[in-house]
Amino acid sequence: MSEPAGPRDGVDQRTRAQQRGPRQIVAASIGNAVEWYDWYIYTFLTPIFAAQVFAPGDPVAQVLAAFAVFAVGFFLRPIGGLLIGWAADRWGRKNTLTATILMMGVGSLIIGLTPTYESAGIVAPMILVFGRLVAGFSIGGEFAANTTFLVESAPRGRRGFFSSFQYVSTTAGQLVASGVATILAFALTQEQLSGWGWRIGFFIGAIIALVGLVIRFSAEETRDVHQGLRRPGLFEAILRHPRESLLVCGVTIAGTIAYYSWTTYLPTFAQQNGHPTQQALLISTISLAFFGLIQPITGAISDRIGRRPMLIAFAAAFVIGIVPALALISSNHGFAGLLIITLVGMVFLSGFTSISAALNAELIPGRVRASGIGFPYSLTVAIFGGTAPYMGTWFKQLGNPGLFGWYIAGLCLISLIVYLFLTETAHKELD
Repeated sequence: MSEPAGPRDGVDQRTRAQQRGPRQIVAASIGNAVEWYDWYIYTFLTPIFAAQVFAPGDPVAQVLAAFAVFAVGFFLRPIGGLLIGWAADRWGRKNTLTATILMMGVGSLIIGLTPTYESAGIVAPMILVFGRLVAGFSIGGEFAANTTFLVESAPRGRRGFFSSFQYVSTTAGQLVASGVATILAFALTQEQLSGWGWRIGFFIGAIIALVGLVIRFSAEETRDVHQGLRRPGLFEAILRHPRESLLVCGVTIAGTIAYYSWTTYLPTFAQQNGHPTQQALLISTISLAFFGLIQPITGAISDRIGRRPMLIAFAAAFVIGIVPALALISSNHGFAGLLIITLVGMVFLSGFTSISAALNAELIPGRVRASGIGFPYSLTVAIFGGTAPYMGTWFKQLGNPGLFGWYIAGLCLISLIVYLFLTETAHKELD
């Protein structure tokens, strides 16, 4: 039987956290940026280091092996979301976020120090796998703790605005990774880059994580975990709040398939359909920068008009527009056309990304908020988001690339139905 809320129910801590809002945003954002920097620097540098780490042979097979390792890390995210989210509910958001950023730095350092196959044999790819497992585990947990920390740090009426910085920092991490990879490619010879230069990208990730660790030490805890109440069990969120857990999944399906398709796979889709590589990558960089800049704007709008209208507009736009948009990209190879289509898609996509953290936090009770968000969200992302590039390529191999648009539209329709029946949460008091 639970005790009545008292002076130690976390309100005082949350008030102090809200008074230090900008510092709380920086503390949350630095870790999220490191996570996604590490995630994307791996994909950018894979064609370079694959030949060093895996057995000599077919270069394509080496790259596929490296991406298989990437996928393994992706599917460890739900476990990280459950276990680290549970830790955040039991021992506090700040303590858990300190642990996750430490794991990020360790994961980057492990990959940067991975020996070559020539010097260590089969041990080399084993070390790489371990580094990716650490990264996958920490990124699942980072989202769970980060979401609760950000939203609980927000003053009343500004949760959407604070929530938006989750994807601002995600985009920043992507852009920094892209910039580092580009600088390394231009500053070093091919021999230097493939020999030792690729390691610099991962060492930079470890250094940024160290800086983030220092910043997070000065953050303010947002929830009192010394309340004298029974602390939550590992599966309590799922067992006691199954409806809310399913809601997180339903809300996330459209967002994750749209996000990974539009921000990660779209440049590849454009190249597969006749657009020059340089053009597709340049447009991707421009649109990502634009995407990061508009997050706080759409997040603040949701604080005024609510989450539900933003989500409905986002999902409806992708249900109706994704198929003709991809068809236009396939038939029109001009720079301006691809840029406009990409930017318009980013505007609608921000209707989900800027508020997803706030909405998830508003759906799940505070006692189990981190674990209640972490597991269903990360599981949904792994199933539908992580497989988006694979599904797009698979439809292309089948000779029907247009089916990918219908696949996205179908998944977005599922979430649209959820949004239509969703109760507005923007003005709900957090417990």
